[in-house]
Amino acid sequence: MGFAKKEYEFLAEIGLGPENLGAYVNGAWKATGSVVSSVNPSNNQTIANVTEASIQDYEEGMRACSVAAKQWMSIPAPKRGEIVRQIGEALRAKLEDLGRLVSLEMGKILPEGIGEVQEIIDMCDYAVGLSRQLNGSIIPSERPDHMMFEVWNPLGIVGVITAFNFPCAVLGWNACIALVCGNCVVWKGAPTTPLITIAVTKLVAEVFEKNNLPAAIFTSFCGGAEIGQAIAKDTRIPLVSFTGSSKVGLMVQQTVNERFGKCLLELSGNNAIIVMDDADIGLAVRSILFAAVGTAGQRCTTCRRLFLHERIYQMVLDQLIGVYKQVKIGDPLEKGTLVGPLHTQASRDNFEKGISSIKSQGGKILIGGSVLESDGNFVQPTIVEISPDATVVKEELFGPVLYVMKFKTLQEGIEMNNSVSQGLSSSIFTCKPEVIFKWIGPHGSDCGIVNVNIPTNGAEIGGAFGGEKATGGGREAGSDSWKQYMRRSTCTINYGSDLPLAQGINFG
Repeated sequence: MGFAKKEYEFLAEIGLGPENLGAYVNGAWKATGSVVSSVNPSNNQTIANVTEASIQDYEEGMRACSVAAKQWMSIPAPKRGEIVRQIGEALRAKLEDLGRLVSLEMGKILPEGIGEVQEIIDMCDYAVGLSRQLNGSIIPSERPDHMMFEVWNPLGIVGVITAFNFPCAVLGWNACIALVCGNCVVWKGAPTTPLITIAVTKLVAEVFEKNNLPAAIFTSFCGGAEIGQAIAKDTRIPLVSFTGSSKVGLMVQQTVNERFGKCLLELSGNNAIIVMDDADIGLAVRSILFAAVGTAGQRCTTCRRLFLHERIYQMVLDQLIGVYKQVKIGDPLEKGTLVGPLHTQASRDNFEKGISSIKSQGGKILIGGSVLESDGNFVQPTIVEISPDATVVKEELFGPVLYVMKFKTLQEGIEMNNSVSQGLSSSIFTCKPEVIFKWIGPHGSDCGIVNVNIPTNGAEIGGAFGGEKATGGGREAGSDSWKQYMRRSTCTINYGSDLPLAQGINFG
């Protein structure tokens, strides 16, 4: 049986069919849960069907994964790095098809879809080098003939729960690092992007099979909240990485904490850009456009609040409205499209409710604000003039809605930036060193990502990605994020014949 639409035929090249099993358990594709449809957000028509995992499938997978963990953690880290290198090569060979699938199933434009898959490939490259640098510290001991140092060992199994907006990149941030650190990975993909979960898993699985390694080192499930809750409760999983809303993230954290597990949270963002009166206005406008409307406003790092200095307020606003008028909305697979659909019909409904709330709280729609008449989930990128005290400004409306506000002083702009519960990304546009260093210092932005003269989104993999406050405090990808995926032991060895005690204690 072939795909109903000719434009879906490429999916066969990445192992997908009209009917798909959504659980990879101990080297076999099987699933005994509900059958769901993967839907194209551009027209709300079915792409293919997927049978989700059941709790029984999950338990079978976890038993096999627990056994595989013992073997995987015993393999030297550089050898594990070689496996991840091969995973990167397998993804690179299917870059175009996978990127097209991301665009088709999630709704982001094709360059962003391909860029997302490239991000996993980049993470594989990064992790290969990291596999030879999982270094511990040598610590001077105060006791003669003693050596003190740190040893980093694998945790065992890492659970990764990803969201629809980056259906495979976030897996890469976590899995590439977790694998070279010696952990098995259990992945639950987003319920609305099951085809991406299956296609990526098939490529990863081929690498482990080719190297005669236990297939259960990488286990994946398509499913909903039931599977996510099972991961959060499972004492066999020392670390759970969760990407999603602050509300659900808090529940995951509480569940994991109850069993003394570790949680890595990447939650909501309510990100701001500040434009000072000395800024390069052209640079700022281009950056704001990408930050606010890229991925149809569905990135966790999307700019949702824009603070303009009163001296340049109208100038920036006029230029921004001008470029918004030129934005092409449409099929994300078509060349020239800048804004695709929102991911689901529910997202479109939330956009409409959000616009109603904005109007009821005194917001003035400067451009956009409507749902487009179509079979898909298309909405207009929107700019709103509103008071910074409006309740809706403090919340994250997951769509292309930008709140614009005026400020007088740098201090006022910083306070407005920091006034929300979220703390993911932030950026300021200025040419003054004294402004830059205040912004990145202790009295500046309170976010995990603090930029200057670039958008709030589009982070590189080399830095640690994550935020503060209600964004969860987790850090993924680069820098020393790898330490979250390992357990640290402080080791002291006495190679002498005496027993001196620390702090000079004399015990008999």
